[in-house]
Amino acid sequence: MALLHRFVPVLFGLLVAGCASYQPVTDSPVRIGPPYRVKGVTYVPAAQPVYDEVGTASWYGSESGNRTARGEKFRPKWISAAHKTLPLPSYVEVTNLDTGRTALVRVNDRGPFAQGRIIDLSRGAADLLGIRQQGHAPVRVRRVDPPEKDRKRLRKGKAARERPALSGEALAAQRSRIR
Repeated sequence: MALLHRFVPVLFGLLVAGCASYQPVTDSPVRIGPPYRVKGVTYVPAAQPVYDEVGTASWYGSESGNRTARGEKFRPKWISAAHKTLPLPSYVEVTNLDTGRTALVRVNDRGPFAQGRIIDLSRGAADLLGIRQQGHAPVRVRRVDPPEKDRKRLRKGKAARERPALSGEALAAQRSRIR
């Protein structure tokens, strides 16, 4: 029994040390970060408070447990994303331009580095937007400043409140922006 009492604190310490390798899921500090280079391309993160782009989204999810660029544990089922230059974390409204479905997503990672892609969604975000089956879709990505209640839900791995879908002329106008 005395031997067990000696090893329990050691085992507990190793367990805690293993868990401490990830950063907690918080919104502060917001980091822009220095320029970085991937596959011969230099990316320059910036504040971009009025970011609003259309392009192609893809999704990723097999990296479960890996560390995001923010230092958090990547959780595929959470509603998160990777972006090449937005501050970490950022919040964006992503609209699937095939369907008009819209979701609030927390950006906590860097990517995508495939040509022609503007955002990589977690599996959870891809499911929410209905693009997981096809693997990619045309999207609008717009940086937003959501209420704390929505931020808190996303930080806990839950979807924010449902956002209205885009339809009619508004959807057609966003589709016309695709090059």
